[in-house]
Amino acid sequence: MSGLALSVGALAVTVTLAVGCASLGAAAAHATRLSATADAAALAAADTASGLLSGIPCERAAEVAARGGASLSACDMDGLVATVHIEAGFGLLPAAARARAGPPP
Repeated sequence: MSGLALSVGALAVTVTLAVGCASLGAAAAHATRLSATADAAALAAADTASGLLSGIPCERAAEVAARGGASLSACDMDGLVATVHIEAGFGLLPAAARARAGPPP
């Protein structure tokens, strides 16, 4: 009977580790996707501010963030430099990213 208990315990530990590793991998992928969305939103705002695209910079950033599955929580323009903060949940946990784009100094 002790062999069965040991096998069930080992299986439980293995499953727990596998689920934990899969969750960490999914969280890392979500963070990468969210960071890329923030970069794209900041670039869109900076391009709009420079006149390369038409529209209002922060509205353009909000559109890009929404297409990436996130919401724009803050957008600051300093001349042609755009700084955006976006948010998107990961399961029950909040996730956020920030990006900045503009011409070189």
